[in-house]
Amino acid sequence: MEQDWIMGLLGGLLIGLAGAVFLLGNGRVMGASGIIGGLVDGSGMSNKWERISFLVGLMVVPLALLPVYEKVDTHLTSNLWVIVAAGVLVGVGTRLANGCTSGHGVCGISRLSLRGIVATVMYILAGGLTVVFFRHLLGVI
Repeated sequence: MEQDWIMGLLGGLLIGLAGAVFLLGNGRVMGASGIIGGLVDGSGMSNKWERISFLVGLMVVPLALLPVYEKVDTHLTSNLWVIVAAGVLVGVGTRLANGCTSGHGVCGISRLSLRGIVATVMYILAGGLTVVFFRHLLGVI
């Protein structure tokens, strides 16, 4: 088995484990957009340190793993405007869908939530259509 598949499997297991621990420990779904949104709009100030520590962990762990990996090829475009537009579109999409991949995809599907399953199918479909449009029709990415 190729190392990429093994690393993907391990990463998926870790995300699933984190979602389970978060749900069992807090009684809430581990949705990154909801965690960030609660800090931005002020609705999550009752547990702001928990939210902040979660977000710090999301940023610090990859940095801590940099010495382990010599080079990681993300295939990210060098076009800054495409990166900014993608970030904005992801943010808007998570607000429209009332959640993100971690909330709907990981936690929603694992709980057999119809809303999570439908949202996941829709954002995967939208992502596929976006790649076809921007890569194959416009040649931007």
